[in-house]
Amino acid sequence: MPGRRLDQRLVVPVMFVATFFLVVMDGAITTVALPSIAHQFGTSAAGSDSVVVVYPVCVGISIPVSGWLGDRFGGKPVLLAAMGLFTASSALCGMAGSLGQLVAYRGLQGLSGGLLTPVAAAMLFRTFTPAERVRASRIMTIPQQIAPAVAPMLGGVLVDGLSWRWVFYVNLPFGIAALLFGLLFLDNPRHGDPGRLDVPGLLLSGGAMSLLMYGVCEGARQGWSAPVIVASLAGAALLVAATVVVELRTAAPILRLRLFRDTLFRDTKVIGLIGVIPFMGAMYAAPLFIQEAQGASAFQSGSSTFTEAIGVLLTVQFVARVYHRVGPRVVISAGLFVVAAVLFVMTGVDAGTGAWAFRLYMFLLGLGMGAVFMPLTVASFTTIRKEDMGQASTLGSVASQLSMALAPALVATLLLARTPGDAQVAPPSAYRTVYLVLAVMALVSALFTLTMRDAVARSSSTPPPGSPGPGGPPAAGGTTPSRLRRGRRAAAGGA
Repeated sequence: MPGRRLDQRLVVPVMFVATFFLVVMDGAITTVALPSIAHQFGTSAAGSDSVVVVYPVCVGISIPVSGWLGDRFGGKPVLLAAMGLFTASSALCGMAGSLGQLVAYRGLQGLSGGLLTPVAAAMLFRTFTPAERVRASRIMTIPQQIAPAVAPMLGGVLVDGLSWRWVFYVNLPFGIAALLFGLLFLDNPRHGDPGRLDVPGLLLSGGAMSLLMYGVCEGARQGWSAPVIVASLAGAALLVAATVVVELRTAAPILRLRLFRDTLFRDTKVIGLIGVIPFMGAMYAAPLFIQEAQGASAFQSGSSTFTEAIGVLLTVQFVARVYHRVGPRVVISAGLFVVAAVLFVMTGVDAGTGAWAFRLYMFLLGLGMGAVFMPLTVASFTTIRKEDMGQASTLGSVASQLSMALAPALVATLLLARTPGDAQVAPPSAYRTVYLVLAVMALVSALFTLTMRDAVARSSSTPPPGSPGPGGPPAAGGTTPSRLRRGRRAAAGGA
């Protein structure tokens, strides 16, 4: 079979990196093109905002079904079908003849993007044993950090040198290459029968996520008291409550909420939802400050903030070596304390803060968050059975999407609240308030992390003597160490 030509322990990580890089790059690069899109179609920048908002809304619709599709058909056909749709919709976005067409095609991108990331993550963690995931997960930081750092600069170059359409066309070579690579080399192992599709759960959860994402993404711009925002968030709350009731009573739910009974899984998702917001908020606020308060270009802004990726990549290499010795609790809390300290320092920014100062701040933030991203993800899957990986990845994607939406919403709300009514641009004092709030959130998250019980995660990350690393052959039968099985039973009993 074609999928047997290469070791899956090489193929799956390559597909994971390609998938995440493409999705993260697309989300980060599109915002740069909004002014040109608005000019092209004769609308305001606010009017073209729907091009950005429709994407997370459609992601919210498709994420809940991603786990079921991956379990039902296997990861390969779902991943490749989503990749094909994402690539095709990117081409359609570039050829759009009206704003309405562009919004519709961005919606298709969102639907496919909502399938890509959870399926790719589930395949990655099914491929490696718990002891190998610490080292293997170092690759996860590549697309997550390089893409946001490169996207603003690349987007500025494409928009200024060619046109806004190229921020979508640039996806084509990456998408086609990933699609061909997956077709030739990716295997399609199956992991149990997910049962019949839970249609009520799908409709409720998809509706809840889409309304929630719309309300959160648009709340700051339209005003949190605007009728459409209030209705969206209220509807989301009702649908979330209904989803919880229905899913807990369903034998084979579309969202396996019972996984939250696992203490370690639940704690890591809480930290992932709340603890990542300070970092993502800082990454959103810094370019705004540099461009609006200091009057710099998008390229200058990108060149002043890209250093966070360097910091993350450096820390991850160190964390991978100490994770099994100290465990995720110490590593994650230390990283969040560093983030809190840097954000407290950033409350002193003003119009005269130089580019190199921001590069240093971003680098230090990256050093702190490098100790959060990888161990948080690895620990969250420690006590999850292989057949539950798809569902666990789906729930993780829900939390990730919410944190990525809440971060800019929080920053925008704080900036608007601290901006005088007659001012067009938020003053530096408004950004100081933003950094103070984010610092407090990081500090609270660090303190909460210290309460996390991580004995199972620490012991399971230690490879048995003589076991192969991530590049070697799989463990016999793909089984986990016996102490991990005992840890799972203990965690289940404690939950």
